[in-house]
Amino acid sequence: MSTLSLPTGDGTLAPYTLSGAAADTSPLPPARSRVAYAAAHVVADPSLPNAPGAPAHLDWDATMAFRHHLWDQGLGVADAMDTAQRGMGLDPGTVAELIRRSGAEAAARGAALACGVGTDDLAPSDADLNGVISSYTDQLDLVHKAGATPVLMASRALAAIATGHDDHVRVYSTLLERTQGPVILHWLGAVFDPALAGYWGFADPADAIEPVAALIADHADRVEGIKVSLLDAGLEVRLRRLLPPGVRMYTGDDFHYPDLILGDDHGHSHALLGVLAAIAPAAARALAALDAGDVDRYRALMDPTVPLARHLFSAPTPHYKTGIAFLAWLNGHQRGFHMVGGMQSARDLPHLAQTLRLADAAGVLTDPDLAAARMGALLDVAGVRR
Repeated sequence: MSTLSLPTGDGTLAPYTLSGAAADTSPLPPARSRVAYAAAHVVADPSLPNAPGAPAHLDWDATMAFRHHLWDQGLGVADAMDTAQRGMGLDPGTVAELIRRSGAEAAARGAALACGVGTDDLAPSDADLNGVISSYTDQLDLVHKAGATPVLMASRALAAIATGHDDHVRVYSTLLERTQGPVILHWLGAVFDPALAGYWGFADPADAIEPVAALIADHADRVEGIKVSLLDAGLEVRLRRLLPPGVRMYTGDDFHYPDLILGDDHGHSHALLGVLAAIAPAAARALAALDAGDVDRYRALMDPTVPLARHLFSAPTPHYKTGIAFLAWLNGHQRGFHMVGGMQSARDLPHLAQTLRLADAAGVLTDPDLAAARMGALLDVAGVRR
């Protein structure tokens, strides 16, 4: 077992001894009782420019290998989502290449893949409703060609120009009528992206529940499900109970996911979560336990991951992506702790140190000795005296 002196946040260091327990990452088949997509991050190439505002340069081998890791755990992959730094460093050209490459990899192994469809190429100040529809349509065609399930991501441009709910209905109805097959809608709350405040035309998300349910009901044959990322379990359950038969609720709630996935007497949520990429071994085995009807084991595996998730997604929540990449580095999925746009600097060392502690407690470190060595190297480079 390895012991590190880790920063505590008050200027002092405290010893921490890792448990030494390595997560089981042996391959698993997909879960039967729940559909689960892990939203995957992208791996920056540390030898190429990835400065803020510059086009992204990815380590494509590592980026694709991480997706295979998630598929090996029996999870589907949700790609080109906000976890992949959409709107935070990943430029439209790289988004398109990511979708094409992930589509080819998924097709080669018959794996589940959903890809984000957005309006990245539009500056909100220059957009109108027709431009939003056109931008969405171009990416929708790209995702269909890649063989993936489209996820209609919330649009910053639409949020900026819509004058009310009717504008949202017009855009989404047009897109749903044009799509070649069922899509997943995506409701990302302002806690994840402040530019999406007032989405669907309502200042209070609670007021949007029934109108969103009505929109889905009007196009139920074209909506495979909706991902809700509001970090409000009560609102998610309200909407879930209003969905037409056959339309899935995908929880995007990285705070309350164990309860929402488990469900209640009225139903349950499926999952499309960024945190699943960080806790894949534990989550996959928890879902297998749920398949077997073993709720106690499901809880024993899933509940210890919640403190880690709440830490990763703590305010400012959009920077959760840094913790996802950090854990991927600790677990050997990438050569260095680098991110496009220089976003590795978005979390401080005390935050990262706590991430290590909580990942160890959650049982999601695949090689604790490697994780300790890499954390030690990071502390040395940062000038932390140990």
